[in-house]
Amino acid sequence: MKKKEKILCIQRKLLPEKWVGGKNIVKLEENIFYNICKKTGFQWVNRHAAETDPSFKQIIPYIVLQTKKGKKTAIYNRHGTEKRLHNLWSCGIGGHINPEDNLDGSASFQKILYAGMARELDEELILRPKNQLPFFAGIINEENTEVGSVHMGVVFRLITETPDQFIPGDELKDFQWKKTSDLDLMNMELWSHLALELIG
Repeated sequence: MKKKEKILCIQRKLLPEKWVGGKNIVKLEENIFYNICKKTGFQWVNRHAAETDPSFKQIIPYIVLQTKKGKKTAIYNRHGTEKRLHNLWSCGIGGHINPEDNLDGSASFQKILYAGMARELDEELILRPKNQLPFFAGIINEENTEVGSVHMGVVFRLITETPDQFIPGDELKDFQWKKTSDLDLMNMELWSHLALELIG
């Protein structure tokens, strides 16, 4: 973790209680999500400080890759910078949003989030079809873990008919496509369980 890294956060007290009030799965329309976030505003907070400050929610895009009708889901084994998640399986690709994602300086929450999501996909996948785009699904949140208490997941789903065209980078350890119905048998991180329930 870079101690000087700035990340996109929203003050918890400004967000709707049903989003961050516990272990929540929130289905809602994309425009409603962005309108609320526009009204609350956001801040660039030092990541080192934000990781232990639950008064802020770090906004994390969480992209789930699935084949048609959700039959298979891409998963990988966690071993990146977030040590608290190591050795858990995940179906979510994503990460922190940084000031560099404000590409045109517009300070539009939606544009920044989408730019950060595209950057994360490009960093985590060596190759992916650029014409296959993720779409908004909803929000996940949990307060049971140290990680969950300071993060809020914005879930996106990407449906593909060409899973072989997604080539993982080094961060996506043991990347594979598994039957979605078999994932309950695996040691998945809590966010993955929540995301699969949201889009199921």
